[in-house]
Amino acid sequence: RGWLVMESLNMKTALDFLNDLQKHNDRPWFEAHRTAYDAARDEFELLVNILIGELSTVENLAGLTAKDCMMRIYRDVRFSKDKSPYKTAAAAHFQYRHGGKDVHAPGFYLHLEPGECMGGGGLWHPDAAALQKVRDRIVKRTKDWKAIVDRGIEIGGDGLKRPPAGYAPTHPFIEDLKRKDIYTMSRFSEADVCAPDFLDRYTESCRSAGPLVEFLTKALGLAW
Repeated sequence: RGWLVMESLNMKTALDFLNDLQKHNDRPWFEAHRTAYDAARDEFELLVNILIGELSTVENLAGLTAKDCMMRIYRDVRFSKDKSPYKTAAAAHFQYRHGGKDVHAPGFYLHLEPGECMGGGGLWHPDAAALQKVRDRIVKRTKDWKAIVDRGIEIGGDGLKRPPAGYAPTHPFIEDLKRKDIYTMSRFSEADVCAPDFLDRYTESCRSAGPLVEFLTKALGLAW
């Protein structure tokens, strides 16, 4: 089924626009090429709507639409040295309605950017309270966490150099307790994204990440 769906999409349209935007990240160029942006956005929105249906077999995403999931292209430059007005990636965060568009809530993620395409799931830059809940659940439900690790899920993200306060340095999963981000990602080439089997490959990457996302979601007391 994924092959038939992807053949109806033209993700090269989105990637080509983003590639041009990397070279001309300014408002005059963007406004002059708004038609190309609209076409790229339409393709990405269609893909995201399709993926909501596919990922509903992994997590309850009932009622979500692409607009609930898609990240804005406009950058917040108020506190950044980089004043480029636009993001050069098309991104979507798939999560049940407990988080809205909060990119710091657990969920699945898709990031399409020339030279940097990826997808998977987890928890990115959570606040201190949320991170403590995750750490506490790893300690209280070590067997459940071990089952996730034993699946061979490669967990990435920033971590502390030393064990966090209040957690035993000898804990068997101390390296995971030191994490500040907890996610797993699969990387894709631009050719992969444009290939007929991309829908299946991305969905499978999320399915593999599902046990991790479920653990994190439940750690925060949210519906799964």
